[in-house]
Amino acid sequence: MTVPELLHSAKTVVVVGLSDNPDRPSFGVAKRLQTKGFTIIPVNPRLKEWEGLKSYPYVSSIPEDVPIDIIDVFRKSEATPDVVRDVLKRRAKPLAIWLQAGIMNPESRKLAEDAGILYIEDDCLGVEARILPTVA
Repeated sequence: MTVPELLHSAKTVVVVGLSDNPDRPSFGVAKRLQTKGFTIIPVNPRLKEWEGLKSYPYVSSIPEDVPIDIIDVFRKSEATPDVVRDVLKRRAKPLAIWLQAGIMNPESRKLAEDAGILYIEDDCLGVEARILPTVA
């Protein structure tokens, strides 16, 4: 699956490390993704909610019946293997794990690819989503 195919087929994005601070990149990207029609699921153990949406402490704490297409990760590179291992605890796997610009980790790549999950690193999902139309 290519990035454009992924963006056109995905509906739900889990944002790991989503901040409630409007000055943080995770906040801005999540808001941009909402304007493109994506459903956002916040993941941050320090937040109860984000912009009125329930926040989960971990990806594995999101109910199994909630479909997830993309896991968008705003965490330090060294923390990403634990994020990927947490994602793999779910029976229903996402289409992709996406590490934001500046975030790379070979162990995370191997874990995701061994599980058959598309892995993208060092790229901004918010920037890539510019190819999609904005929804009213």
